[in-house]
Amino acid sequence: MKLPRTIRLDPSDTFVFERAAEPGEWAISGSFLFLDSPPDTLNIKQRHALRSGFLGITSLGFSTLATITEASQSEHDAALEALTMSFVQKLGAPNMETARQSALDEMRYAQSLCDHPAGTLIAVQRTFDENGSLREQFRTLRPREANGDQDRLHAFARAFTFHEVEDETEQMPEENVDLLALTKGVRR
Repeated sequence: MKLPRTIRLDPSDTFVFERAAEPGEWAISGSFLFLDSPPDTLNIKQRHALRSGFLGITSLGFSTLATITEASQSEHDAALEALTMSFVQKLGAPNMETARQSALDEMRYAQSLCDHPAGTLIAVQRTFDENGSLREQFRTLRPREANGDQDRLHAFARAFTFHEVEDETEQMPEENVDLLALTKGVRR
């Protein structure tokens, strides 16, 4: 069987979410957390989680991306048990039976998102429609097939590369950006 697992390609999740999921956690959609929360009542980090976050089962933190991963039955069962306990202990489920059924429903939904090859990345986008219903759309991102040397280079290229350039450092003004202050709305 396959299940989504959180992945962190860069540190941005630690800035945009109140609590970021740890890389490698089993993940579910987590949209149930927002069903009774109108977007205008949420702070900016909560709105970001609403719009584009997968919920990590262990931390109850969010991840922008998940990767489809093969899971054994024992891994599935452990994730189901962890989610059931979180529903009771952290999310207020009235009893274990209700929590287990809700956790099972969430795990089945997460599993239904994994009808793609292992290693495929998935992203979610949530919006409210004109009736106030929460809608989810999922995108898949797959590695491009290499067709020759040029495509092979692009397939393994990083999004950003840094090259040392001589004699340009004196011409460029020094810039200092405090990212932590920016996330708190402080301008310097």
